[in-house]
Amino acid sequence: MSDILQLTLNGVAVGCIYGLVALGFVLIYKATELVNFAQGDLLMLGAFVCYMAVVWWGLDYWLAFAIAVVTIAAFGALLDRFVLRHVIGQPQFAVVMLTIGLGSIFRTFASVTWGSEIYTLPTPFGGVWKIGSITLSHQYLSIIVGTLLLCGVLYAFFNWTRIGIAMQATSQNQLAAYYMGIPVKMIFSLIWAISAATATAAGVLLAPVTLIDINMGLAVALKAFAAAVLGGFGSIPGALLGGIIIGLIELFSGALLPDGFKDTMPYMVLLAALIARPQGLFGTPGRKKV
Repeated sequence: MSDILQLTLNGVAVGCIYGLVALGFVLIYKATELVNFAQGDLLMLGAFVCYMAVVWWGLDYWLAFAIAVVTIAAFGALLDRFVLRHVIGQPQFAVVMLTIGLGSIFRTFASVTWGSEIYTLPTPFGGVWKIGSITLSHQYLSIIVGTLLLCGVLYAFFNWTRIGIAMQATSQNQLAAYYMGIPVKMIFSLIWAISAATATAAGVLLAPVTLIDINMGLAVALKAFAAAVLGGFGSIPGALLGGIIIGLIELFSGALLPDGFKDTMPYMVLLAALIARPQGLFGTPGRKKV
C-alpha cells in the first residue's frame, strides 16, 4: 500500500507538469485553432532563463522564477505578433511544420547559448517529509502546489476579469468578438504570452527533478500533447486531468511492467481511449450538416 501511495504521489506531480504544458496547447488551440508543437521548447527556454538568473546572476530563486515567466511570456507574445499571426488560416500542415521548425531553432539557440551540458537548478525545495514509510519530496509537493495555485489564478483571471472574459469570447467566436469591439489580435498575443508563461512555470518546477538540458522539453511536450488529446483537445479541465492520468500511467507502468512500457504505455492507453471516445474525456463530438 505504501508503494502504491508513493507512486500515486509522484505520478500526480509528474502529471501536473504534463497538465500545465497541455493547458498551453489547449489555450492556443481554442483561441487561434493553431497547434503549437514548440510548447515544450518554451518550457526548456524558461528553465534555462531561471537557471541563468539564479546561477549566473546570483538572484533569489523566486525573483529568478518571476523574471523567467515574464521574459518567456513577452517572447511568446512577440512570437505571435511577428511569426504565428501570419499563418492563421493556412493549412494545419503548414502550422505544424512551422512550430516544429521553431522548436528546432529554439534548441539550437539554447545549445549555442548554454551548451549541451546538463545543469542543476538550485531550489529551496531540497528536503523531504517522512510519513510512515512514505517519502514526500518537497520538490514533488512544490509541483503539485504550484500547479494548483497557477490553475486557481488562471481560473480567476478567465472568469472574473474583463480581459479573461474577452479571451473566452474570442476563443468561442473570433468574428463576433471583433464586431463587439474586442481587440482580437491583442487577445491572441496575450493568450500566447499566458501559454508561454505556463510552460515556463512547468519548466522551472520540473527542472530540479529531471535537470535542465536542451532536450528536456521534447519528451514533456509529447506526453502533454497526448494529455491534451486524451482530455479532449479544447477542454481546459480535460488537459489537466489528462496530464494527471498520463503521469499516473507512466509511473505505475514503469514500476509494475517490464522495461520499455513506461514510455509506451501512456500512448497505448491514449489509443484505446480514443477508440472508445474519439473526442476525448471532456470533448464534445463535432458534427457537420451537409
